[in-house]
Amino acid sequence: MGFGKHLVNGIVSLVISVGLTAATADDGEFDLNDLLLAVAISAFLSAFFTSYFAD
Repeated sequence: MGFGKHLVNGIVSLVISVGLTAATADDGEFDLNDLLLAVAISAFLSAFFTSYFAD
């Protein structure tokens, strides 16, 4: 169940990070879709590899 656990950690982090960013983002100088995509990639990879290397 190793890979599945890491994948779930990545997905949970992605959902929380994108949700909070979308809720608090200001329509300023950044395109919201690009901002959310960057946050999603960063959050997923960060949580996935943190979980992977913590074992």
